[in-house]
Amino acid sequence: MQAPRFWIVGGEYASMAFDRLIEGTQRVFGPYGERRAAEEAWRRLSEESRSQCLMRFTIAAER
Repeated sequence: MQAPRFWIVGGEYASMAFDRLIEGTQRVFGPYGERRAAEEAWRRLSEESRSQCLMRFTIAAER
């Protein structure tokens, strides 16, 4: 079985409900071979967009 790969996905959302991305703001980063590397990249992205309250990113793993 192949080891899982990790991706960072997200963008700018239309509201604080975080249920709909604004078209064209979607961003995908990866793949990362280790969760730790994905977490480090996620922290960097989160810090860069900290002042934008409607930006959100998450880590997704392939299974």
